Amino acid sequence: MPKRRSQAVVVLLGLILVGIGFLARSAPALAQGEPMSFRLAKLEARNCGGRCPRVIVADGIIEEDTPEAFVGFLQSVADAPNLRDVVVINSPGGRVVASMRLGAALRKLQAAVIVARFGDDQDLNAPSGGQCMSACVYALMGGARRVVPPASRLGIHRMSSQEYGGGAGRFFTNAAPSYASPDMVDALAGYAAQMGVSPTVIRVAERIPPEEIHIISPSELRRWRLASPKF
Repeated sequence: MPKRRSQAVVVLLGLILVGIGFLARSAPALAQGEPMSFRLAKLEARNCGGRCPRVIVADGIIEEDTPEAFVGFLQSVADAPNLRDVVVINSPGGRVVASMRLGAALRKLQAAVIVARFGDDQDLNAPSGGQCMSACVYALMGGARRVVPPASRLGIHRMSSQEYGGGAGRFFTNAAPSYASPDMVDALAGYAAQMGVSPTVIRVAERIPPEEIHIISPSELRRWRLASPKF
């Protein structure tokens, strides 16, 4: 890992681990929210002054055009001072294929991805526990390094048409769900393996009803090679 990213991540994790605890939300609440947006946030460490590192904050629902929006954002901030290849993500989920494409973009960037939440203030330097639910987990897989601090949560469940076809905003409806084909499940398992994650996470997810969320335990994070609590 480049030295500059390592130093930025150490600062970031220190802020997260002493931050506010995670506030659990009910399953219907996970379907609410705005499309994912991107911005820079400055991490103000002691005596860093104008050299304080900046990271990318990704917050919201992953929509069909989110991967392109991410690439466009990267191009717009390419010359930003003290920018580190660290992405802080907080998302209730979204579209599965788009999440895989976002994960591929993150891997191309060789970004470290950390599940956490920043406030709305662009210079807020105290991230707290965040969430990466449903399809967001597939975006997280793209991180060259993946970190889920103890205050943050990951959740998985079975794919259904309301999720990967109809958008997260219409996920919890009364319509009869249409589930992913075996080929789609196999493709997602192959994607997980390519990203260095155990395909078991996909098989487990497919056993969880789509109206429920299984919160991934610390032991599962380790066993499935999905993330670490720290660098």
